[in-house]
Amino acid sequence: MRVGLGFDVHRLVPDRELWLGGVKIDYHLGLLGHSDADVAIHALCDALLGAAALRDIGYHFPDTDPRYKGIDSRLLLSHVVALLREHGYRMVNCDLTIMAEAPKINPHVTAMVTALAGAMACDEGQISIKATTTERLGFTGRGEGIAAQAVALIEPIA
Repeated sequence: MRVGLGFDVHRLVPDRELWLGGVKIDYHLGLLGHSDADVAIHALCDALLGAAALRDIGYHFPDTDPRYKGIDSRLLLSHVVALLREHGYRMVNCDLTIMAEAPKINPHVTAMVTALAGAMACDEGQISIKATTTERLGFTGRGEGIAAQAVALIEPIA
């Protein structure tokens, strides 16, 4: 078994949709990025890639490549899971923490788990998503951005 850790952060800006965990959330700000800027999925991709020693999300999906402009991060996640399979691994479980003062994340967790399970072709019970604030401290506390951290456990395919 192998474990990987991922972290991502994106700035909140006007005139962008807010996508978290593969779910569009109704909010007056969205995350700025080359893709849809889904910090939860990006952190999860890095955790999975790191567990398999396959570098990071920026290596596989560079923000200089126009193919990834505005891309749905669920497609990136599906590709990462396929890469794991190609290298003889499967995900055992993953745990994500989304850090934001607003919007409230908990009402969307069930939909996020369903979206991620669909993108990874796994059971919903293999995915845990939690939310926290940073008690109004730092860039997340000031509402300037959203951060996410993920850990993933993978094992060789028998």
